[in-house]
Amino acid sequence: MQLLSAESWLAQLLNSTSLPDLFNALTSIQLGPVPLAIIHTLLIGAVFGLPAGVFIWAERKVSGRIQDRLGPTRTGGRFGWLQSLADGLKLIQKEDLAPSAADKALFFAAPTVVVVASFLAYMFLPFSDGWAAVGVDVGLFLILGLLALEVIGVILAGYSSGSKWALFGAMRESAQMVSYEIPMGICALIPIVLAGTLDLNEVVRLQVGSFADFRATGIPPFFNWFFFHPVGWLAFICYFVCATASCKRAPFDLAEAESELVAGFLTEYSGMRWSFFFLAEYASMFLVSGIAVSLFLGGWDDGFGIVHGLKENGQGLLGNLLGALIFTMKASKLVLVQIWVRWTLPRIRIDQVMETCLKYLIPIACALFLAATIYPLALAQTLGRPQLTPTKPLGDRTSISQNTDRPDSTQSVASKGVAE
Repeated sequence: MQLLSAESWLAQLLNSTSLPDLFNALTSIQLGPVPLAIIHTLLIGAVFGLPAGVFIWAERKVSGRIQDRLGPTRTGGRFGWLQSLADGLKLIQKEDLAPSAADKALFFAAPTVVVVASFLAYMFLPFSDGWAAVGVDVGLFLILGLLALEVIGVILAGYSSGSKWALFGAMRESAQMVSYEIPMGICALIPIVLAGTLDLNEVVRLQVGSFADFRATGIPPFFNWFFFHPVGWLAFICYFVCATASCKRAPFDLAEAESELVAGFLTEYSGMRWSFFFLAEYASMFLVSGIAVSLFLGGWDDGFGIVHGLKENGQGLLGNLLGALIFTMKASKLVLVQIWVRWTLPRIRIDQVMETCLKYLIPIACALFLAATIYPLALAQTLGRPQLTPTKPLGDRTSISQNTDRPDSTQSVASKGVAE
């Protein structure tokens, strides 16, 4: 029976003439929970590892161009495409050492804690409509909570190394990361206040516009993005600065002190354990950029109604593939901005870093959060609508998008009332 079912599935697969049919044939396979968990883990691992390798190569090329150099040019062709793979193979072959004064258990566990914290946060990031490993209503809350666990690995790395220089670097870095998480979280809450949900998938849906709305109102669909909200673009800038600092990127890379001539909390690490910290750093760069894209820049939406039109015309799979590509390109551009800033601005002192956060960014974030709550109330009192432009309210847009994307879903209570 198993052989016959395999033959029938293979025949169905070979007879598929279009991409949706092929996708339906693949999804018709019945797998148990263990194989599905393994497949999801491998997919997330690929998404977690590939951006790190690509951006390590990109940073070396960008830094080379900024410093009037060429960067990698030999490994993998004239552009050095395989330089990251060659670096990984080299690090695997290096000896895994630990200082004699180190706490071996904590010393070996610290890189794993840092990598796992960044790895788990990818489970809740939507790359396209419904394309998240785990879809929950509190996705943003879980992502920020898991990212905050990375500081535990940093403290463990410095404390367990048996070196005062590593401990100093860990204390500086942990103070910076914990401090900048406060304004970053407040700025991330501003789109949540505008949308009324912590589900990142629904937050992006609220920003999706159609070409029909553009013809009816004359307003381009990308103006639905929260970045174009009067408070949204300021919140985006504040969030991006805080996210850059939370990823330990220059000009906030204070783990490496110039006067100490050491690498901070990871001074005593070598080989693959040393590379785990940088793998988590580059993965976190893409993750915080993906959060910014989902909250402020429309997520997988192209801004011209193309993805929305494909899904309305029954090409849901093609629309999701295009949306995932658009999401990846948006997040990658923000990562390139972080790389650009690193090789352009000089490193600032620890007192300046903390002063920037405590005296400026936290008050600015609180003021923006207050403005985001007062702004629609003020417009409702003056213009009679909670938005400056005469477009549909957010609630109407989300109910329409849900009914369009989910034909079997029940109509919302508000839309039922309007119909009656």
